[in-house]
Amino acid sequence: MSPASPRYYTVTWDQLHRDSKALAWRLVGLGPFRGVIAITRGGLIPAAIVARELECRVIETVSVLTYEEEARGAPRVAKLPAAAGDGAGWLLVDDLVDTGTTAKVVRALLPKAHFATVYAKPQGRPLVDTFITEVSQDTWILFPWDTEPQFIAPIAKARADGGAR
Repeated sequence: MSPASPRYYTVTWDQLHRDSKALAWRLVGLGPFRGVIAITRGGLIPAAIVARELECRVIETVSVLTYEEEARGAPRVAKLPAAAGDGAGWLLVDDLVDTGTTAKVVRALLPKAHFATVYAKPQGRPLVDTFITEVSQDTWILFPWDTEPQFIAPIAKARADGGAR
């Protein structure tokens, strides 16, 4: 994302729920799945919603660390999804595929899993099988667990003041 002019796309809890349910609608004909694998942490909530809608009770997690104290580092697998083997018959869920850094690591671990994300950016999009909403690469998605309600100036005012919100 360009630091000069960031774009923000704010996702509310209601919207995340609707978009995750829309993802389940796209996936329902591809199952049944043996289980759902959530990519932590962002994929936990979408995975729970999708698992509920698909009536899938087996949920596993995989954890890949790419940020250490706000700095991007080499991806490191912190927790493997022990029950999922190579991913055959499993559904892998994340909130977002961005540059594909995490997706590449997880794809290597679970090459046979069906990979679904709620949101996708162009660089990472080829790595997922199913997604709902695409946003531009220079857009920063603000998820509900990362934000608090507060006043924001109107777009026209922010632009006049030199901001790009």
